[in-house]
Amino acid sequence: MRINLSKYWLCQICGWGLFGLASIFFAYTYGQEITGKMVARLLIGLALGIPITHLLRNLIIRQKWLVVPIEKIIIHLFLSIVLASVVYSVCSISLFEWLNLSEVNPDEKAPFIDRMVIRTFDSSIFLMVWVLIYYMYHYFQKNKKQEVDTFRLQSLVKELELKTIKSHINPHFIFNSLNSIRALVDENPERARRAITELSNILRSSMQTEKLETVPLKQELSIVRDYLALEQMRFEERLKVDFDIDEDTLNQPIPPMMLQTLAENAIKHGISKQVHGGTVSISSDFVDGHHEIVIRNSGILNGHTNRIGFGLQSTQDRLNLLFGEKATFEIKDIPGNMVEAKVVMPVNNVIR
Repeated sequence: MRINLSKYWLCQICGWGLFGLASIFFAYTYGQEITGKMVARLLIGLALGIPITHLLRNLIIRQKWLVVPIEKIIIHLFLSIVLASVVYSVCSISLFEWLNLSEVNPDEKAPFIDRMVIRTFDSSIFLMVWVLIYYMYHYFQKNKKQEVDTFRLQSLVKELELKTIKSHINPHFIFNSLNSIRALVDENPERARRAITELSNILRSSMQTEKLETVPLKQELSIVRDYLALEQMRFEERLKVDFDIDEDTLNQPIPPMMLQTLAENAIKHGISKQVHGGTVSISSDFVDGHHEIVIRNSGILNGHTNRIGFGLQSTQDRLNLLFGEKATFEIKDIPGNMVEAKVVMPVNNVIR
């Protein structure tokens, strides 16, 4: 029949067992004869030590001393150890005499009270060590639990923040897209129907990625191509689109809807502000051991880089949440009346 011992009882038995073996080892080392009486006395000491320390443990738990600052209960704890040592000494000496296990040495010939004082002092030291080990174990367990709880809380906060950001991105995109379609309804119904088809494809892809923290770049590019195709119906020849994608980067993970958000930002704040329209170019490549995505569009920032809108702020927030300091995002004016948004992320060694 298999006996399942708790961690506490396993430590009790092993700890006192090691103490017994250490006692025999040191007795042998210092030339003391290992007699039957000595072994019997040691076994009695161990048999008394386990229940007495167990009662001491129950007292600590019942009085909730583990959760009280040590300076407030140090006196109570010390008195409890002394009391336990007295009980241990009285019981052990009484059993030695009753079983005729007294060793022949000067200490054993001393009066009972003297022997009890000496044994109480010795056992107090052992019990203090036991209590110290017990407190240290719970201290490290408590710290470990706090660390686990902290990581769980951080993970929960991270998940909630990501969900909050996602819930804002989709409505923001939908409203802009519907405005684009509305502009086509009267002027070109056929193109409006095609635009609705493009939008349904985008929304379907968006819903499929809603529960994901990252998606492959190729999946995100599919959404962006549909979105830009929709916008080209509205801007016609005023919008030119260019893709320069390294095929090796297609499986790299990126935050869902991030690239679409940046493309939308390029259209809304760049192309739509230009009388003659302009160009949106998207590139993806490995640069200096990182995955680098660059979106360029015609236009200027007008010096408002410190007051970025929701789309750009959500990009920065999501990169921080997912990759921390390993990812960067910047947007700036570049020569040629262009704006450049650059995302740099760590490379994920996915199987291609």
